[in-house]
Amino acid sequence: MNIIKLSAIDSTNLYLKKMASESNLENFTVVVAEHQTKGRGQMGTKWTSDRFKNLTFSILINIKRFKIEEQFYLSMAISLGLLNVLKGQVKVPVFIKWPNDILAVKDKVAGVLIENNIGGSFIKQSIVGIGLNVNQENFSNELENVTSLKILTGHTFNLDELLLKIVNSIKKFVQFIESNRLQELKKLYIESLFKMNKPSMFIDKNNVIFLGKIVDVDKNGRLVLELENETIRKFNLKEIKFANR
Repeated sequence: MNIIKLSAIDSTNLYLKKMASESNLENFTVVVAEHQTKGRGQMGTKWTSDRFKNLTFSILINIKRFKIEEQFYLSMAISLGLLNVLKGQVKVPVFIKWPNDILAVKDKVAGVLIENNIGGSFIKQSIVGIGLNVNQENFSNELENVTSLKILTGHTFNLDELLLKIVNSIKKFVQFIESNRLQELKKLYIESLFKMNKPSMFIDKNNVIFLGKIVDVDKNGRLVLELENETIRKFNLKEIKFANR
């Protein structure tokens, strides 16, 4: 496994993307930074992290003949890989919050950003950025509903050991895609979703609050909700969020 360690960088995703464009990198090459100055989340959000205390890293993933319309399966594999490791580290329930955040009970402990390089009708390669709150105990007041492994357990974690566990776990779930076990992968993902099949309050992009329950995620990664009147609606990222947790 090729692991590149940096003391500080603006973004591990940007660094790895540049490297991949300039040379032929080994699959599952990892770039990990002790400090990331411009970490990014979904849809342009920021990921902030204290120096030396957390895991901020990116993984290069190449999947042969990976069709564009199947790209959300990689999101499933990454979140399941993370979840699989975290379940063994904490004693509280952990979930995937659609599309690929990881929650411990109801607080965010990890986030994922996937950037794909497209060629024709296939994804040539993916850069997967992951931020995991590990040993940080204090967070900005601007951040709500966040936690870390140390807050949850009281233990200080070895970052290098944890990184290896996560990358190996992600490899295991990426194999579901490589062996075309997509429905099996989706079943595991659906079973791990936060608030799956539980009536919950949501708020849409127009600030309308409504009751619904998650019943599925479609092939394009859209969240499928059943409303009070039993109609079905589908939502893309940033079109909907939980009204409260």
